[in-house]
Amino acid sequence: MYSLLVADDHPLFRDALQAVIVSGFTDTQLFEADSLAAAMARIDTQEGLDLLLLDLSLPDADGLEGLKTLRETFPWLPVAIVSAHQERQLVLDAITLGAVGYIPKSTPRAQLLAALQQILQGQLYLPADIMRRPPPPSRAASVASPSTTPTSRLTRLTEKQLDVLSCMSQGMSNKQIARELNIAETTVKTHVSAILRKLGASSRVHAIVMAGEEDLSGYLAKRPAR
Repeated sequence: MYSLLVADDHPLFRDALQAVIVSGFTDTQLFEADSLAAAMARIDTQEGLDLLLLDLSLPDADGLEGLKTLRETFPWLPVAIVSAHQERQLVLDAITLGAVGYIPKSTPRAQLLAALQQILQGQLYLPADIMRRPPPPSRAASVASPSTTPTSRLTRLTEKQLDVLSCMSQGMSNKQIARELNIAETTVKTHVSAILRKLGASSRVHAIVMAGEEDLSGYLAKRPAR
């Protein structure tokens, strides 16, 4: 049985989310909070919470500040963002701060349940359509010389490792990557380990964040056709 807490100040959305979760996860406890303070009070008194679903527009928390506070106060509790905001950089920033997933409120019912299942199984979830979007061009990037462009780190990876990193950036698990690339799951694990080592990433999430910072999708688009 799972125990989830939803922190959102819109009653209608909480009701809708509850209906979806209850229909997809039998024998699930679902608690609600309409503010960051109420969520923290519930966490203090409720033992055994498995996941907090956090909105970024709570009345007493500005953007990612609520996530920062929760990660500092309750580092043991996994927090996934459920938000109407869908900016790619915001997703990356949330993951960098320790969120275990980012679910847009526009996510279809079946995909939402799949995302929650992935998160509850201990995997990271990222919205694939958002992560595929190229980041907006920056002035710094346009004037940088070839020797200083951040994509230089991506040149350390083989073609297959770049494909695996792309799948990772879309929130795929090792099993999903193996299916997508038609390779063995053990091979995926080997590639992931090599990617972390070559990029100097401390974790899978760190590698995903680095891929976002370095415009992996743009880098892949420039590869010669295979």
